[in-house]
Amino acid sequence: MTDDGFRLQTSELDKLAHQMLHIENELNSNIPVTLWISDLHGEGDRFKMILRGRFGMIYQTCREALPSTFSIDKIQYLTQIIRKKKYFVEDHVIMDTQDVIFCLVDILKYRLSNIRNRTKNIFKVEFENTIQRLISGLPVPDQVFEEDVLSRRLISHLAYSIRQILVDRIIVLGDIFDRGSQPDKIIRILSSYSYKDMVDYVFGNHDILWMGAVAGHKSLVAEAMRITCRYDHFEMMERLAVDSTKLAEFAEKTYPVALATGKFKARTDRGRSMEKALTVIQFKLEEQVIDDFPEYDMQNRKWLERLAEMLKTGNTEGLLDTHFPTIDFENPAKLTVEEQDIIDDLTLQFTRNTKIKRLLGYFFKQGKTYHIHNNSLNIHALVPSVEDGSFEEFLGFSGRALLDYLQKVIVRVGKRYLANEKQEAKDQALFFYLWCGPKSPFFGKHAMKTFERYFLKDPETHVERTLYWKKNLLTDTFKQKLKDEFGIQRVVFGHTPVDYLKGKQMASSDGVAINVDGGFAAAYYNRGHALVHTPYQLFGIILPTPEEMKEAALKLESAPLDIELIDEFRNPMKIKDTARGEFLARQSKILLQRITKLASDTDRGN
Repeated sequence: MTDDGFRLQTSELDKLAHQMLHIENELNSNIPVTLWISDLHGEGDRFKMILRGRFGMIYQTCREALPSTFSIDKIQYLTQIIRKKKYFVEDHVIMDTQDVIFCLVDILKYRLSNIRNRTKNIFKVEFENTIQRLISGLPVPDQVFEEDVLSRRLISHLAYSIRQILVDRIIVLGDIFDRGSQPDKIIRILSSYSYKDMVDYVFGNHDILWMGAVAGHKSLVAEAMRITCRYDHFEMMERLAVDSTKLAEFAEKTYPVALATGKFKARTDRGRSMEKALTVIQFKLEEQVIDDFPEYDMQNRKWLERLAEMLKTGNTEGLLDTHFPTIDFENPAKLTVEEQDIIDDLTLQFTRNTKIKRLLGYFFKQGKTYHIHNNSLNIHALVPSVEDGSFEEFLGFSGRALLDYLQKVIVRVGKRYLANEKQEAKDQALFFYLWCGPKSPFFGKHAMKTFERYFLKDPETHVERTLYWKKNLLTDTFKQKLKDEFGIQRVVFGHTPVDYLKGKQMASSDGVAINVDGGFAAAYYNRGHALVHTPYQLFGIILPTPEEMKEAALKLESAPLDIELIDEFRNPMKIKDTARGEFLARQSKILLQRITKLASDTDRGN
């Protein structure tokens, strides 16, 4: 073998060895600390406040990083120092600044020992060298411990750095839009420099609604605007540069608030009139879609012919509202000229609005129909199934194949939307089905009873029956089917709020199925859940209400957090213990075989 050939082979050998050792290091590192949250529903300020408090993660990190001999009082004291980012004296805890510095350094070491951790920009430049030397066990100037001003500043910087790396991954299980007024604020936070590289996003049905609207589906434009008006989010419309003047003028003229007697939720007169006008436009457009796509089997959602018959015959005893001046009795799904003009105007705004595009572009670029992380399947609502526990078929697909197919369609629509290209009607209509269809993995009920809730007196007609997901999750057979289909050990989902105050649990008794939705929005329980997975524990957090947070702030205390312990691990859980670990182990084995063969060939060449 020539010298050049030998050098090439040894260079390749070193490259393969580097790849294999990198994989082995990752396999033996702790799993990333992961936070789940779901169904934020536009509560931007509240999300920011809770995110700033790190969901109770400071205490848990201190517990894991410090010796088990540390008292609860000491851990709580250190937690307060990290939260406040400053040293203070606590009467019942004897720790001077040097003790605190060394404890904070140990906590940093613990978090930084995971090679998957984010290490950029976690130290402020003024004390970066000092902190790095302390972490490495190298000497630092005595003044750091002896001069009170310096030691207190160092403690502040150490606390800052710890807060930067408490969480490695954040998984959001969908539904940023609707109900609350600040979905744009939440998206800006998640896509910001500080968070964008650590967030995995799973679509929720309310996200799908807005994605379908910006893709040009007119009934979803009407529906997105109807929900916006239902909660009087006029400031949000202004921020997003949506001009609703034409709609408002038509609504106030055609549907005066005195005659809007259905179950409209808007508090303002203008909002109620606009909500009703959009409701009628939405139902007309929906019926056209349902007729154009009979394979969706949604004929039971069509109510306009029945409504027209009631109005025409005067048989209106069962109705909450009888003022429908734009309903043509002979062709009830036909839009009037004004209605057509309004929906065309709104659709053009939704599809071409640059502010909305920046927000919705985040979903199309980053979102997924499902996400597998460590050993968990992460979805918004469910994997469609039938009563016997089999996966339900939709459009010729079921189980994982269905979610993969839907992802391809969503990606295709997203690319066309971002490039201002024409969409296919079939793709647009699919978003309508995914929003409210019974076989949708994002919805999960037999029907969306929007018309019935607005206009029918009989409460029995309002019931939206949940499908078989939660019932099937009670069986070991179905849970094993999910494990086999997705190669996972747990499933984490949101979408359906769990009422903690009624004693409901987030997790199934075996910890396999975990529902991370405690009604974050004010429209629900105003509380919310989070889920945290550290190398040592998996636990749910029942979040405080805004009132509890305000009360704690007045008392200069941290808001109360209730914990639901789901699983504990005697030894820290490693990457090698996860589904990803199995994949990496196979890669490492292949690399070792190549290294062995190349080394043997090199020896023979010598």
